[in-house]
Amino acid sequence: MQPRDRLTTKEIQVATLVWQGLTNRDIAGVLGTSEQVVKNYLRTAFDKLGVWTRLELALYVASHGGATWHLELGLSPLPSGSDWQGRHSEAVPFPDSKGKAAAAARGT
Repeated sequence: MQPRDRLTTKEIQVATLVWQGLTNRDIAGVLGTSEQVVKNYLRTAFDKLGVWTRLELALYVASHGGATWHLELGLSPLPSGSDWQGRHSEAVPFPDSKGKAAAAARGT
């Protein structure tokens, strides 16, 4: 069993959205929850995957399938960038994985 197999559905969704470059605020908006709940999901995902930072989490997701990671685990597709961009003016799409990793490192 891989560490990612221990994650809950919400932890997988949050990890994927971190990889996509979203902040906790953006993730909360996409999932319809609070920033504190997102932080809780991140903390448990960090523990289960053995990572310490958003950057490490984003790199973990990237090395295990990136955009299709959650699909490989049998989850439904997440909202596309256009679905969440309009709700948060500070959200910026990242065209490449380096930008995604940098955003994950900056995220709150």
